[in-house]
Amino acid sequence: MKVKRIVANINTTDITAAKRFYEDVLGLDLLMDHGWIRTYGSNEEMGGIQISFASQGGSETPTPDLSIEVDDVDAALEGMKRAGFPIEYGPADEPWGVRRFYVRDPFGKLINILAHEH
Repeated sequence: MKVKRIVANINTTDITAAKRFYEDVLGLDLLMDHGWIRTYGSNEEMGGIQISFASQGGSETPTPDLSIEVDDVDAALEGMKRAGFPIEYGPADEPWGVRRFYVRDPFGKLINILAHEH
C-alpha cells in the first residue's frame, strides 16, 4: 500500500475567496472545480508527500495550519503585501535553513510560506 497524496481541506462557505490568495498570488493552478469544492495545486511533479505534527512552529511561533514551499519567498511576500494580506511573522531567516513568513489566508488559516536557503 502507498499513500499517493495528502490534501488539506479547509471548510468554508465562500470557496471563491481562495482564488486571490492561492491562484492569483501564489500561482497555483485550479485543478478541480465542482462548485462546492475547488482544488488548487500544480500540474508539475511536487517532490513527495509530507505531513507534519508539531507542538509549535519553530522560533516559538504558533504551529501553522499549512506550510507552502515556494521558489522565491521574497516575491511571495511582496505579492501578499500588494494583495493586502497582513503578515503575522517574518520574514525571518531561521537557524534550520529556511527563509519564511506567516500570513493568514482568507479563511483565517495560518500559512507558513517558506523557501529553503541554497
